[in-house]
Parts: sequence; structure tokens; C-alpha cells
Amino acid sequence: MYRLLFRLVLSRFDPETAHHLAFVVIRILGWPLLRPLTRALTRPAAAHEVRTLGLLFPSPFGLAAGFDKEALGIAGLGALGFGHVEVGTITARPQPGNPKPRLFRLIPDRAVVNRMGFNNAGAVAAAPRIARARRARIRPVIGVNIGKTKVVPVEEAIEDYLVSTRLLAPHADYLVVNVSSPNTPGLRGLQELDKLEPLLTAVRDAAGEVPVLVKIAPDLTDDQALRIAELVQRIRLAGIVATNTTLSREGLTTDAAVVAAAGEGGLSGAPLAARSLAMLRLLRETVGPELCLISVGGVTTAAEVRERLDAGATLVQGYTAFLYEGPFWARAVNRGL
Repeated sequence: MYRLLFRLVLSRFDPETAHHLAFVVIRILGWPLLRPLTRALTRPAAAHEVRTLGLLFPSPFGLAAGFDKEALGIAGLGALGFGHVEVGTITARPQPGNPKPRLFRLIPDRAVVNRMGFNNAGAVAAAPRIARARRARIRPVIGVNIGKTKVVPVEEAIEDYLVSTRLLAPHADYLVVNVSSPNTPGLRGLQELDKLEPLLTAVRDAAGEVPVLVKIAPDLTDDQALRIAELVQRIRLAGIVATNTTLSREGLTTDAAVVAAAGEGGLSGAPLAARSLAMLRLLRETVGPELCLISVGGVTTAAEVRERLDAGATLVQGYTAFLYEGPFWARAVNRGL
């Protein structure tokens, strides 16, 4: 039914408008009176619980950052079956993001191009929402993804991240340092080791007991990814999220004119699967069995999630397929597992 609805109705809406409409429903599903019923239909099997980062994840499958940018739908998303919800990306200061339109579907590829630009109300606004969600008796694990405020110069990035860390880490189950979005000028340059090490060390120290991970880009070379993995181990970070969206447009089946019209931005969805899986295998071979690796990029089915787990992922995240599969996607993945 959802696929029919998407093809006949939702695909005709502006993608960002459709997202906001869907989010209204998700927030309703998180209302206390409805949450138990929804959760009864979507609850993961206890056999698939995962212990990592000092936390118990009810399912290895969670929702990647980018969907719930403002930490408004945590309860509803958990009720839909996601074992963890990573909110954000949240910046220290409020910012509107890039001009619209900034979200584009490539339907034949089951992909999305976005250049949202970390649109959010800022860490001060998000902190009490996350705190309220975390107090709920039944909830998903809550990750918080933080990024650089666009107007802050790269030279001042560490202090900018520390503002977010101090405000949000007390309410997060784990924290992710996003240095890999292609939509904030200069951000990916923070993946260079001479900039990355002081940033990650400062955030780790400010976060206290909260596990800190770093999210990296699929467009890194293998050698660059391995150097970051070695850094993560050396400074005793909790893990790596791999990967963010890609700048590549190779191998797409969508009409070239449609792709060109979408313009700049990060590509997510099915075309990212091969690179994301390859990077996962590379990282796991390098870091050994203990470090938490969260694999994200191009997964849709339970079989694809299982492939990531078998390849060494501790946890797996999805996002783009949610737009194409509908509200019971996490339930289908959990049951398939």
C-alpha cells in the first residue's frame, strides 16, 4: 500500500514537504497513548539485542542522522522499530541551512541528493528535547550527531564543536562528530589528521563518560580511511560511523538531465552500498573485532543488513530507504533478521 501511495501521491510532492508531512505522523505515533500499540507491532526480537558502547541496543538496525534533525520524533521512530535513533546533525548555533530546493529524489536509483546544510535550531533548543526523550521508560538508544556551524571559520571549529558537546553530551547515549558532510564549506577538510586529532581529542575529553564516534566520508581513499582508523584507536575513541553521503554520481540509471538538475550535494541510497560495504570490510580488518563500527549507506532489506553484520558491522543504520519503503520499514528489517 505504501509503495502505491508513494508512486501515485508522495512522489509528486516536493521531497522536503513530503518529509515534513511524514514527520507529523511519526510524532503522533510517539504519543504516550499510541506508543505501546505501535511498539507491540514493531518490537524487535530479543535475540537480536546488541551490547556495545556500554549500551544495550534492542536491535542492530537504527536510523541514521539526517532524518530527525531537530530531535522531535525520537519516541515515534523508536515505536516504529528502530533500535537506535541518531538525531542531528545539530550545530552549536541555529542556522537555516541552504536555500530551497535542497532535497531531490532519484527514483530509478532509489537514491536522494541533498544539500540541506545542517538546517536546525541549534544545540540549546535540541538539548531539552533529547533530555525528555531519554527519560521515557521505553525508548530507543539515542545518538546525537554534531557538526560545525557554517558561519564559524574552520580555525575556530574545535570550540564550536565543544559548545555542542557541552550542551548535548549530558543527554546523549553516544555522540558522533560529523566531519564528513559535503554541504558545509570546509567541513571535510577536518578529516585531515592534523585537524582531526585535536578536534576528536577535545570532544572526547569534554564528553566525559559518553562514547564518542567519528563519521567519515565514502570519498576518502582507502589509505585516508585507514589512517583515521589508526587515529581512532590511538586516542581511544569509541568507534567509527561509515559512511556519510558521496559526491560521486557514477553508475546512476536516472536520466542524466534529472541528475544534473538536482545539482550539488551528497548522494545517498542504493548507489552508495558497494563503497560503504567495502569501507566497512577495510575498517574491520584494520581495527580488529572490538571497536564499534556503525555501517550506513545503501541498505534496504534484512538480507543487506545481515550482510553488513557478517562483514563486521557492530550496528547498521539506514535512512534513504525509509523514504521509499514507508513507516514499517524497520519492522520488516527486524522480522527479516
